[in-house]
Amino acid sequence: MSGEPLTDPIFKTGDQVRIHDSNPPGHRRTPDYIKGKTGIIERYCGAFVNPEESAYGFDGLPMKHLYRVRFDQTHIWDNYDGNASDTLDLEMYEHWLRPAGGGAPEPRKAIIQ
Repeated sequence: MSGEPLTDPIFKTGDQVRIHDSNPPGHRRTPDYIKGKTGIIERYCGAFVNPEESAYGFDGLPMKHLYRVRFDQTHIWDNYDGNASDTLDLEMYEHWLRPAGGGAPEPRKAIIQ
């Protein structure tokens, strides 16, 4: 895997993001209930082989940036009756994330690992 191009991460801790609402064919690791919802980047987890590609026997390259995103439960579930401060953290790959304001992500700088 060395030598594969890897871009700089687009998002940083504290950024508000929206989960892309898309239903491409095949195995996807993004739960339907979170598509279109808004959360906050809790942390950057690193770059990993894309499991959506490796599930079909592909090499999963180029590697994808993975983030932990925190969502307020009250913004996920209609009529949520738990504590208003309850949250849900999900690890999401960058290609599923959009800036919450609707703008396009910043251009990326390629780096070689």
